[in-house]
Amino acid sequence: MSSCKKFVAALLTLSLALALAAPALTQEPPAQGPVIKTQVNLVNLFVTVRDKKKKIITDLKQENFSVTEDGEPQKIAFFSKEVTQPITLGLLIDTSGSEQNRLGAEQEAASRFLGRVMRKGDEGMVISFDTDVDLLADFTDDLGILDRAIRKARTNVGFSGGPLGSSGRGTALYDAIYVACGEKLATEAGRKAIVIITDADDQGSKVRLEEAIEAAQRTDTVIHVLLVHDPGYGFRPDVAKKMSDETGGRVIEVSSEKRLSEAFDQISEELRSQYTLGYYPSNPSRDGKFREIKIDTTDHELHVLARKGYYAPKG
Repeated sequence: MSSCKKFVAALLTLSLALALAAPALTQEPPAQGPVIKTQVNLVNLFVTVRDKKKKIITDLKQENFSVTEDGEPQKIAFFSKEVTQPITLGLLIDTSGSEQNRLGAEQEAASRFLGRVMRKGDEGMVISFDTDVDLLADFTDDLGILDRAIRKARTNVGFSGGPLGSSGRGTALYDAIYVACGEKLATEAGRKAIVIITDADDQGSKVRLEEAIEAAQRTDTVIHVLLVHDPGYGFRPDVAKKMSDETGGRVIEVSSEKRLSEAFDQISEELRSQYTLGYYPSNPSRDGKFREIKIDTTDHELHVLARKGYYAPKG
């Protein structure tokens, strides 16, 4: 092809490209700023409702619920009582010296629990904590891997074989929650929960209780505590209650191996019997502040279990 013809062909190609691009160019927003000024995120709430006898209620409808944020009524935009949404579950096992007499029973019950609660699409992880926080199994849907991880947990009885606090050892409960939520669950979507087998007597964590709870709240993670303890060791029901209340979970005090299995059964039922409510907050500010949530039902004798609030996006 001659240079003249090449020039004409190139000119035609350029003209065609400009013609095709022109409509797209005319549709661009003005240069002075974006079209959408504010983005409002959907707030998801996972709610369990019980009656006076602690029986779970599963037949409520959207109109039976009301939601307020910082005292302001919110319009429920999404409602479901389906239980098929996948669960991402963290199992945290206290392996400090205070648990040495019951660890075997805890491992058996925990393994049965995961086998019962996990369904297709669910994932679990296993973490043990004493002086350190150890990831025994990362997120997986393989129950065999999770079972082997649970059975790998070993108690750290310190130098003297007695309570760890007296031998310079500790129980990094708050650190374990902070790591599980802030580093592992932060990138997961959908329903998220951690189940902790512990006496809730933290000794030696680098983070405070409030920081551990905040990590759970920022990642929409529910904390359930199976409160176990032996005579002669400290235990903190007040700490366990605060963690669970602030995130929408439960505390079940466990005094025997039978009670341990029953407690796991109750948590399993609860995880599979939740309503999902969603709303777009009337306050659009992206200020990173904590927003208090209150959920009520038309039947005021029912007890609602859900997280107490969330942190607004920032920026």
